[in-house]
Amino acid sequence: MQEQSVKAILVLEDGRAFEGISFGAVGETFGEIVFNTSMTGYQEILTDPSYAGQIVTMTYPLIGNYGVNAEDVESRRTWAEGFVVRESSRIVSNFRSTMSLDEYLKTNNIVGIEHIDTRALVRHIRDKGAMRAGISSVDTDTASLLRKVLEQPGMQDRELASSVTVDQAFEYQPEARSVEPTRYHIVAFDFGVKTNSLREFARFGCRITVVPAETSAAEVLALKPDGIFLSNGPGDPASMRETIAEIRKLAESETPIFGICLGHQLLGEAFGGKTYKLKFGHRGGNQPIKDLTTGKIEIASHNHGFAVDADSLPAEVEVTHVNLNDNTVAGLRHKTLPIFSVQYHPESAPGPHDSEYLFERFVELLRAKS
Repeated sequence: MQEQSVKAILVLEDGRAFEGISFGAVGETFGEIVFNTSMTGYQEILTDPSYAGQIVTMTYPLIGNYGVNAEDVESRRTWAEGFVVRESSRIVSNFRSTMSLDEYLKTNNIVGIEHIDTRALVRHIRDKGAMRAGISSVDTDTASLLRKVLEQPGMQDRELASSVTVDQAFEYQPEARSVEPTRYHIVAFDFGVKTNSLREFARFGCRITVVPAETSAAEVLALKPDGIFLSNGPGDPASMRETIAEIRKLAESETPIFGICLGHQLLGEAFGGKTYKLKFGHRGGNQPIKDLTTGKIEIASHNHGFAVDADSLPAEVEVTHVNLNDNTVAGLRHKTLPIFSVQYHPESAPGPHDSEYLFERFVELLRAKS
């Protein structure tokens, strides 16, 4: 017997509403509405801590056809506040699948909506910008849901890394033995770290200690790291003033540092630069990036809503990568200290593997310092 459809609505803070069908958990959820242009990788997206506080819209029209498995998660749980698709596939065709996307959302209590015009929604976000929104399959009165949406916090000035980080430090244990002997010790700040970043470091023979976001510079340096990794994560980097101050101390220690996404933005702030909120952010697996140090163009995976202002950076910091879609800063390097960062996600998962060389570049920096 076919499951009976349940009505759901999506309401944006400017009053725009979309009526559709509930899938996943029945309930009500709120967050910043954003869109991701990836054709696949929905499980990695749902378990990326950088999506904490956000409702994710997939631009590809059919999502869920290969199901869900236990191997492709990128953290210890799901983090997206809600999920929006044109159509979710109830037919699962993959030998690795253990359940459908609909079952996965129900299991993890994620409220979803389908059968809405996602093209119209994405065009609206591109024109008006990312904004607060709510999905409900229990309160389908537009005016009522809009009132609740307007009570929600925005993403500007919102600190979220502390809500996704680990409670205590631990040593990462890779699934398989590294192809290289362990040579270097990396301390990785968990601002919302994805598992594939840790896998990449292990692949190059690194031992990784993961520490909570609020760990002090003194505590990190006491672990005697060969290098420090500042991970991706959610929220407004400018709200993390204490963390920025600790990163400044780590930079002064001249320990090699590599930052991605939120870690990149925090480094920009620590150097004295400024960050700002993008109109609708970059989220997907198809962003063109130019490496100014080599002239090479790479297609990279992105998930961020803030960027570093190039004009605010001091003379000792240079821009190394730019996003060719809008010329925003996509990479930084300190001219005298062993520190560099990128705005995008070189660990992919999901996304192309063009940027994996950055992990090797960091390991080479450790080698040069040892």
